[in-house]
Amino acid sequence: MTKAKNESARILVIGGGYVGMYAALRLQRRLKHQLKGVAPGRSDGDGLRLDSGRTPGDDLGAGVEIVVVSPEPYMTYQPFLPEAAAGSISPRHVVVPLRRVLKGCRLVIGEAVSVDHERRVAHVKTLAGEEEGSGPVEIPYTELVLAPGSVSRTLPVPGLAEHGIGFKTVEEAIGLRNHVLEQLDIASSTRDPEVRDAALTFVFVGGGYAGVEALAELEDMARYACRYYHNVRAGELKFILVEAAEKILPEVGEEMGRHALRELRARNIDVRLGTRLDSCENRVAVLSDGSRHPARTLVWTAGVKPHPVLQAAGLPLTERGRLQCTARLKVDGVEHAWSAGDAAAVPDLAAREKGTDGAVCAPNAQHAVRQARLLADNLAATLRGEPSSDYRHAYAGSVASLGLHKGVAHVYGRKLKGYPAWFMHRVYHLSRVPTFNRKVRVLAEWTLAGLFKREIVSLGSLEHPRAEFESAAGAERRGNGE
Repeated sequence: MTKAKNESARILVIGGGYVGMYAALRLQRRLKHQLKGVAPGRSDGDGLRLDSGRTPGDDLGAGVEIVVVSPEPYMTYQPFLPEAAAGSISPRHVVVPLRRVLKGCRLVIGEAVSVDHERRVAHVKTLAGEEEGSGPVEIPYTELVLAPGSVSRTLPVPGLAEHGIGFKTVEEAIGLRNHVLEQLDIASSTRDPEVRDAALTFVFVGGGYAGVEALAELEDMARYACRYYHNVRAGELKFILVEAAEKILPEVGEEMGRHALRELRARNIDVRLGTRLDSCENRVAVLSDGSRHPARTLVWTAGVKPHPVLQAAGLPLTERGRLQCTARLKVDGVEHAWSAGDAAAVPDLAAREKGTDGAVCAPNAQHAVRQARLLADNLAATLRGEPSSDYRHAYAGSVASLGLHKGVAHVYGRKLKGYPAWFMHRVYHLSRVPTFNRKVRVLAEWTLAGLFKREIVSLGSLEHPRAEFESAAGAERRGNGE
């Protein structure tokens, strides 16, 4: 599609994760001479009129406007979540502020609930709409980039909703760190042996990247913290990893996966393969092998699923619920709709050339970042009437951390373990974390962490900052006889 000379386009990017942020960042660079500023008189806090009673581009003149809809004002660099949970990196440095990075875009903080692509409008729940009670607003667009990412995939396990802890956001990572340290406090002060045993038992469900790295980092932290508790020994900690498959970390290959398994078991971590969580009611983890484990901590990292907005978009989906896309990152058979990353099933041309028919790109960060950049290039080229390109990338490999100075890696056919793999893990992710500002801050924190001791302070009260004030106010009312 080539835009008429005096017609402007609005590109709506739904999602502020890997694909959303990198695509918008690339677009604002590719289209910097066509980007339009904010016209006077617009009605919402971001300077963007959200109603659909106007044509996209009215009062803008010729040019392009990029609008990014994200539920949070930041992008989370998820590979650093385990280190944030362990205290090696400050939570503020695991996230990238979208307003600082996407200066040429309009940012709308809200959740996309549905898309009417025939009318080319998206329905978005914004913070202002919730306060006003006005419901979702409509945002019209010319081109749609649908990249909402994924959400945690849960199963109907009794007690999971009440007692499970996720590990997908920075809030969950910091909440889990606080929770683990609070369990040590409980174990140190209780006289009930059953409460003590449950407090010192930590169950992780899922043997992929998230589960293994989170468990390894937190086990490292908890074992270190025990030296500051006079009556809690590291040998009393009980970490259990539950995985339904017969192996862990399939992304790093079979050999490195077996090494990771040996490494975890050598640290007295109870890894149970071919096992499922059947129930966790009353804080008791019941496994499919018949064992029962009273535990006050249950972390669920057993996979993800496509974001619900994909079902409400009316666009072609695969059997797994991902958008059916072409190698040029357009939604298959649909004009003006693009996607990449977790939300998209993109043909893996590199794998197909090697004889793997029907292969699609894995939903991981390595593909997401590269796809986002090509998506932006193709979209910009389409707006200019230029040809676009196919996405082709051979999988380079994977690295995984198993705690401080421990890791596994399988990159470009080379297999590493121990300190070299851990070092490669840090170097790789430091090179990939967005913005020079974040790279320097993370490197500085790693340097300081190597020079000084770990922090073992639990700040659980941050999750309920008004609790003390509410208690004091309630006591005053009771004192006044109210």
